[in-house]
Amino acid sequence: MRFNALFSKRGLAVLALAAAVPLVLPNTMNGVDIMGEAQAAGTETAIFAGGCFWCIESDFDHVPGVVETISGYSGGQTTENVTYKNHVAARHREVLKIKYDPSKISYDKLLDIFWRSVDPTDGGGQFCDRGHSYSTAVYALNDEQAKLAKASKAKLETSKALSAPIRTEIAQAGPFFAAEDYHQDYYQKNPVRYKYYRYSCGRDARVKQVWGNQAYSGINK
Repeated sequence: MRFNALFSKRGLAVLALAAAVPLVLPNTMNGVDIMGEAQAAGTETAIFAGGCFWCIESDFDHVPGVVETISGYSGGQTTENVTYKNHVAARHREVLKIKYDPSKISYDKLLDIFWRSVDPTDGGGQFCDRGHSYSTAVYALNDEQAKLAKASKAKLETSKALSAPIRTEIAQAGPFFAAEDYHQDYYQKNPVRYKYYRYSCGRDARVKQVWGNQAYSGINK
């Protein structure tokens, strides 16, 4: 980390863990709970990896049409018992599962917000958080999402809006593992620590540098 270890992502997570008993929510795949619980009627699901899931959760919680967000892990080599302690070794990314109302916001619009809330030109992580687990990705839950994500990425590349190639992976979604309870809504549970972390990590400053006036305006509300 580039700043005091106490206020790094991992340092803050350790502090939170000491004050809470983690609760692992059910795992899901392709929008359907592995345990058999169907997705809520009238909603659809998107899964994005955008660096620290505390931050991307905060961003998307303020998007009209988003019904629910769950921080978690996905994209790695294991299919069970994935936790904050072992997800890095298993090559999972920190991700956000977004349930949204398609009558109020489209998947295309969610993609647009996602691009403009991260640095898609950084293939080595996001901001001060380095490594594969913090790198960006779009995990498509079906063929239509894959088609839309690839088209959105291609449009962005053609537009030359960014000064460097896009390094964000677009891949088929695999199993989703909900993060421990102390990670969920971290920005609400620990607002002072969260704001210090986000500022120290340079997330908003870098997004503004990359996107200028096209940066997602809902960041850090």
